[in-house]
Amino acid sequence: MEHATPGYAGRKDDYLKRMRRIEGQVRGIERMIDNDTYCIDILTQVSAVTKALQAVALGLVDEHMGHCVLDAARAGGPEAEAKLKEASAAIARLVKS
Repeated sequence: MEHATPGYAGRKDDYLKRMRRIEGQVRGIERMIDNDTYCIDILTQVSAVTKALQAVALGLVDEHMGHCVLDAARAGGPEAEAKLKEASAAIARLVKS
């Protein structure tokens, strides 16, 4: 299946900034563990990182639905069905995580 410009292309810099911020948070958690920080404080930071990653994932799903899936649905045919199945599987993975 051919891949065109990703739906998030217009917000790529925003996503990269968010991911760098998350990376910094993860490094902070690593330092907390290395410094024997209280478990609950570490868990609070893990929860914050998890929520930040979920926000990125939901944004990407929204971009994908509004660009890739919508374009395929407009075109119709097997491409549309494939994109819908792909999006459904991606959402199922997110819900299970």
